[in-house]
Amino acid sequence: MDEITLIAECLRGNPKAQKTFFDKFAPKMMTVCLRYMKSSEEAEDMLQDGMIKVFNYLDRYKNEGSLEGWIRRIIVNTCLDQIRKNAKLIEVQITNEVEHKVTPHDNVFEHIAAEQLLALIQKMPDGYRVVFNMFAIEGFSHQEIAQHLNITESTSKSQYLRARAYLRERIEKR
Repeated sequence: MDEITLIAECLRGNPKAQKTFFDKFAPKMMTVCLRYMKSSEEAEDMLQDGMIKVFNYLDRYKNEGSLEGWIRRIIVNTCLDQIRKNAKLIEVQITNEVEHKVTPHDNVFEHIAAEQLLALIQKMPDGYRVVFNMFAIEGFSHQEIAQHLNITESTSKSQYLRARAYLRERIEKR
């Protein structure tokens, strides 16, 4: 079943189509949730909440652009809303540790498995994790991140650089 037919069937309330839709997109969206949330339980909750929103707003999808990208945006926003709700977000992580420097051509990230990287991302301080995901993985600009998180662009940039340094340090220790 192609995406247009699948969407139409979901909108008609066809349970088989809804299950097919969920089964098609849930695994990728779970990966997105795992990157933003600290635990798999929180990620599962966000996946469920996000997919409910997807089904509730499916009639608003206009077949313009990627359906997966549209779903991803809803899932990311669901995760960000939850992080904001928990009031854990973006207390600028000031550390008294040694200053880290990351060069633009740093390739330390190329030598680690995806699951190991995901585990390290989940252990990051909240501010680092959210900005890293939004910038490095989702492709938001620092200006967009600043608007979404109600922070300055410079805070977004420094959180991203610190997140990279955090990851680099932990990868090098392995």
